[in-house]
Amino acid sequence: MHNFQSSSQLRCGDRLLDLREPQVMAIINVTPDSFSDGGKYHAGSALLDKILAQVDLACAEGASLIDVGGESTRPGATPVSEAEECRRVLPVVEAIAQRFDVVISVDSSNATVMRESAALGAGLINDVRALQRPNAMQAAATSGLPVCLMHMQGEPVSMQNNPAYRDIAAEVDAFLSQRIDACVSAGIASERIVLDPGFGFAKTLAHNLELFRRLPDMVAWGYPILVGVSRKSMIGDLTGRPVGERLAGSVAMAAMAVERGAHIIRVHDVKETVDAVRVAQALKFEKIKND
Repeated sequence: MHNFQSSSQLRCGDRLLDLREPQVMAIINVTPDSFSDGGKYHAGSALLDKILAQVDLACAEGASLIDVGGESTRPGATPVSEAEECRRVLPVVEAIAQRFDVVISVDSSNATVMRESAALGAGLINDVRALQRPNAMQAAATSGLPVCLMHMQGEPVSMQNNPAYRDIAAEVDAFLSQRIDACVSAGIASERIVLDPGFGFAKTLAHNLELFRRLPDMVAWGYPILVGVSRKSMIGDLTGRPVGERLAGSVAMAAMAVERGAHIIRVHDVKETVDAVRVAQALKFEKIKND
């Protein structure tokens, strides 16, 4: 087990992210096949100004990070080439960096996307494969940006076929601990590392719920924790709601994640989540903010 006392601030390129308060990360998928909003902002069906309007709205609603993804990681998704991912992601990163005072997170596992995005103004690398693809570790290390390491068993195309663990929490802990060690060995300082348990990635409902219950144990490691459960199948399994009707369940889990110590909440619905996060944070510290 790692024990590390992180700073109250996360340096994200030329911006500082205040981790004394939970931060909300808005999802912008520039893909044709994302599970929740596939095709909504894909270059083939929407212009860049539509994406920028959504970023503007997310910032106005309280998002402090914008997570740009060009490769779907939904169950059953197949990889795209680095060239195609660059074509989707880089113009969006560049445009956001030029227009908005917000931390840009790049949801990518590919080294070229990481390097080019960092040069264009990205502030965080968010990798569902925890820097295991070729050259990804080196690209992340030389970027100087913080990295979010997520747990996933296998690959998106097959991860939900039959996920199995003897002890889900122990195995997730062991994987993330190994990836932390690999990062530090590659020159990525501990204060640049964020952890994500990977809810919904190669995990059954029972696995997800157990991990969620054990979230305070991971928080105790001292690293910033990112939680992404927005609209995911675990909420559908619990509520019986289709993906477009999972707002209430998503907001409830966001609030409970904050109560358990999460620092960054990755969401589709910013305004509602920001409200829930503020309430949860106030109750967590037994304080009432002025109206």
